[in-house]
Amino acid sequence: MSHSTQRLRRASGSRPAAAFSWLALAIGVGLTGALLHAATPVFWRVSTQDELLRGEVETLAVDASGRLTLGRQTDELFDTTAPVAWSLAPAGDDALWVGTGSDARLYLVDGDVGREVYDAEGLDIYGLASAPDGDAYVATSPDGRIERVSADGAITSVFDPGATYIWALAVDPAGTLYAATGEPARVYRIPAVGEAEVLFESDATHVLALTIDPDGQVLVGTESPGQVIRVGPDGDAFVLLDTSYDEVRSVRVAPDGSVLAVALSGGGATLASSSGGGSTSSTTVTATGSVTTSVSTSVSASTSGESATGSSSGTSDGGPRSGAVYRIETDGLWERVWRSNADVPYDAVRTAEGRLIIGTGPNGKIYEVLGNPPRVVLLGQAPAQQVTAWLVGATGGLRYATANPGKVLSLDDALAPRGVYRSEVRDAAVVSRWGTIRWQAVAPGGSRVEVSTRSGNTAVPSDEWSDWSSPYSQSRGSQITSPNGRYLQWRAALVSGDAGPSLTSVSVAYLPRNLRPEVTSVTVHPPGTVFQQPFASGDPPLAGLAVDRAAGEVPDTTATLGRQGYRRGIRTFVWEATDGNADDLEYQVSYRAEGETNWAPLASGLQQKVFAWDTSSVQDGAYQLRVAVSDAPGNAPEAALLGTRESPVFDIDNTAPKITVSELIEDNNEFRLTFTVEDGHSPIHDVEVSQGHDEWRRVYPIDGIPDGLVEEFSVSLEDDGGPVIIRATDALRNTSTTSGR
Repeated sequence: MSHSTQRLRRASGSRPAAAFSWLALAIGVGLTGALLHAATPVFWRVSTQDELLRGEVETLAVDASGRLTLGRQTDELFDTTAPVAWSLAPAGDDALWVGTGSDARLYLVDGDVGREVYDAEGLDIYGLASAPDGDAYVATSPDGRIERVSADGAITSVFDPGATYIWALAVDPAGTLYAATGEPARVYRIPAVGEAEVLFESDATHVLALTIDPDGQVLVGTESPGQVIRVGPDGDAFVLLDTSYDEVRSVRVAPDGSVLAVALSGGGATLASSSGGGSTSSTTVTATGSVTTSVSTSVSASTSGESATGSSSGTSDGGPRSGAVYRIETDGLWERVWRSNADVPYDAVRTAEGRLIIGTGPNGKIYEVLGNPPRVVLLGQAPAQQVTAWLVGATGGLRYATANPGKVLSLDDALAPRGVYRSEVRDAAVVSRWGTIRWQAVAPGGSRVEVSTRSGNTAVPSDEWSDWSSPYSQSRGSQITSPNGRYLQWRAALVSGDAGPSLTSVSVAYLPRNLRPEVTSVTVHPPGTVFQQPFASGDPPLAGLAVDRAAGEVPDTTATLGRQGYRRGIRTFVWEATDGNADDLEYQVSYRAEGETNWAPLASGLQQKVFAWDTSSVQDGAYQLRVAVSDAPGNAPEAALLGTRESPVFDIDNTAPKITVSELIEDNNEFRLTFTVEDGHSPIHDVEVSQGHDEWRRVYPIDGIPDGLVEEFSVSLEDDGGPVIIRATDALRNTSTTSGR
């Protein structure tokens, strides 16, 4: 072993006999093919409202502090069998009218009994309102008309506006009917006696929403731009709210006289026309029979942060799918009380008790906004993709319509006796070993919280996943029994006793499979190229060059290279490495001569990705360097893995060329010097001649190309020009000189 190699080993802080023990260990472990896991576990904790909203709930609520509790009871009143239930209107007492989409049918639902009353022409019943005598005003689309339908199915034609869409209907206390249309965007006033007239025509593409305020003025919501406009009896219009969203889909007057406006953008991402593509509005729902998987949702209540002027550009301030609910006070001042960058709101209602309830899609989530400043509570999740409309019953009960599937349900005040929460699917990135699951819960009065898990190797749970485990018994830590895999999901069932339980956090620990680190590239710099360590004081040391710790020298552990320089005999190597587990890494460097099979060690325990080799200790020749990377610093010895990469073949040549002068020939008063330049390893690169005090001039071999290990030269000289000096340099910048005469 050379003195240079010994010095390099000492510099790395390793004993010669064990300098590469981790290399042998890593290779040995790798050959077993065992499933190795990293030494440091990963902890997945779910404890905030935002984190809980990424999962799915069934009759559970998530409050603003991130507490999971039993939600309000939801009961199915009627299944229309249509994909979309668009509209609701009271029909006396607790009975209600329901208008559907894709089949344009009108149903009368009384209690939990419903029956079809009218099968209209067209595809959708968007507009629906109650006539003073309990009949229903029904508006069909597209290219529809308004008809009056009685409970016994009697049909009376009311008005044909000649518009493509009739989006909404409203009736004032005097019995006058108003209709909102699209293409063109108009509001029609249709008196009980007399001719219908255009009350208001908008520059927007559609008038989507319509209601009557206590002063008898008409409030409308438009699309492109998304505005709330107040229209007086003479048709004078005033914009109350110019939102930054594409459309205002719902406008309602709350019991205190304030106005609720529901605005959204990107509804077309989840809502496409059930009318066969005829609609240009994004308020229509795609009719499908499946329920989507929950997506990450961020909701907030806000009283500021939006310009009072808004924007009428039709662009969203919340991305491709977003929405907000605004409250406009009686004095015209407004505030945004709720917004989401993932859930799309379709309707909002304020109850007699002052509760603000919001229905959304695409996951059917129902929110409540409480207090001042507003706080958001997830009340529950409908058994459908979208909550399309709300109706406050005569006795104060809440009913709502849904899409995908089209049903009518009630939201009761009583808490559900049982609720289930399914977390989002955790992607561990690699196959992992599951550890313990812990949770924090309160279960008074005989109530209980049951937590279980399942795992798989596909991103979406399927039949190929494991079954749900039995409920774990120890909330302070139970070993997960689900099979090792890449994906994990947990489920919590809350069951009521004399009181309701609550769950505040769940934590899961797992060990990802240890991924082999990889050296992705090795760069061999030209001979003599060195780099100073950056930010060094005094005479900067060279990056990657071994230091003498015994002499007090401190190695640089940074990967940054400073100013480039030249040092004879030094070869600098720089590499890049990655590790999928983000483990701490260390490196070792070995070399071998070309054609040999055994690698000789140079240094180990390196933290920086640069190494400078003083090659004066080895013979001239062609060599390769091997860089090995180990994740041993971040793993147990039996779990450490190794990655290697070899450099391209490079030359080491520290011997200068040999110059042999043959003879000086005089011919017709011309002198010519002949000589030979020979190198043992590197091609002859540059030969120069200087005569007397002249500058160096480059000369070329007889064959014209300086590319061989041996080159012959014949150079003309001046008579009595003085002494001749020959200088030869090989391809690796070794230089020798000699006198020509």
